[in-house]
Amino acid sequence: MVIIGGGPAGIMAALRAAELQVPSVVLVERNASLARKLGLTGKGRCNVTNDAPVEEFCLRFGKNGVFLRGVFSRFFSGDLAVFFEDRGLKLKTERQGRVFPETDSSSSIVSLLSSELKKMKVDVRLRHCVGKIKIEPDRKIVFFEGAEPIATERLIIAVGGSSFPVTGSAGDGFAWARQIGHTVVPLRAGLVPLETKETFVKDVQGLALKNVRLTFSQGRHRIETPIGEMLFTHFGISGPLVLDVSAAVADLLDQGGVQVSIDLKVGLSSQELDKKFQDELPAAGSAKLGNYFKSLLPGRLIDIFLRAAQVDPEKKCHQITAMERRHLVVTLKAFRAAVKRTRPLSEGMVTCGGVSLKEINPKTMESRIVPGVYFCGEVLDLAASSGGYNLQAAFSTGYVAGESAALSLEAK
Repeated sequence: MVIIGGGPAGIMAALRAAELQVPSVVLVERNASLARKLGLTGKGRCNVTNDAPVEEFCLRFGKNGVFLRGVFSRFFSGDLAVFFEDRGLKLKTERQGRVFPETDSSSSIVSLLSSELKKMKVDVRLRHCVGKIKIEPDRKIVFFEGAEPIATERLIIAVGGSSFPVTGSAGDGFAWARQIGHTVVPLRAGLVPLETKETFVKDVQGLALKNVRLTFSQGRHRIETPIGEMLFTHFGISGPLVLDVSAAVADLLDQGGVQVSIDLKVGLSSQELDKKFQDELPAAGSAKLGNYFKSLLPGRLIDIFLRAAQVDPEKKCHQITAMERRHLVVTLKAFRAAVKRTRPLSEGMVTCGGVSLKEINPKTMESRIVPGVYFCGEVLDLAASSGGYNLQAAFSTGYVAGESAALSLEAK
């Protein structure tokens, strides 16, 4: 058996196949080390999974989530936790159900997986770049650049997507899938920052806003985020709230312009803010409005905010009119910007699109077009929000692919 791709899906496929005593399991990886992208998740802490129930997991993958129901019934978050903890690596659950290793280091996950591959005698071949794949009636031949080809009865493609190419995700799997007759759903970036038309973002780049809510709108269409954190960048906006809805915003962008409004004071209603200003602004007397807002907003944002509200920051607090007060309230509850586009696919944390799920057997991960070829992980048309969902899907689909391929050999 040959598995192409040394990320979480490929590694789990190799380990499950080896556990079922497949005589020869070869795992090939183009990089000089395994699981490079895995090391970036959770800001280097490795958010391996989430403790949400199956229903929540499937919802996170949108309309394609139903594909994963059977997969998760075979290998889910609890099974993954047992896998790591039985091998001496304890996990912990943090806010929003995100699960991390207690070490707070992705290197501990990668080290354990590498050690397990060695223990299970998986033939790991690093720096092996696949040139092409040839399908014959009874075998699949994998050709490499500068190395001897390998012939195999079962081939598992687990090479990831096209996002973060620096980690080795070159999108090769999509070309191979097309080559053997598969449909590839058009690719776009998932979990990706957004560019805005406004240039003021350059003045506040690096500024994080906590406890805010974003609403993206286009005509009658609205996408509202929960309360959380966002980040200004030199080109626009990023941070957890933005990344999680970026794929849905991209869909709206295909239909026209998109506006984003930021509720800067989620904890106060418009009426409460107006009452606050009625009470406090006259009492502040001759203090400049810009100075008054230092207790309400980060310093770097104040002048930009007041310009948007069309109120002079130099104006004295007791001189603020009722109309200006209303402008302040409206802008605090809906500080607006225009979304221009998403950042490129190479900057996305995941790839949306991929090998069409209609052409994959969800019970086995085997191709419905070419028997003996299996797909798992990010190369499939599966993408979810952040929080450990995508990694669990990679581990789970890898487990099922490895198990199914092994059992099909045993049944011969």
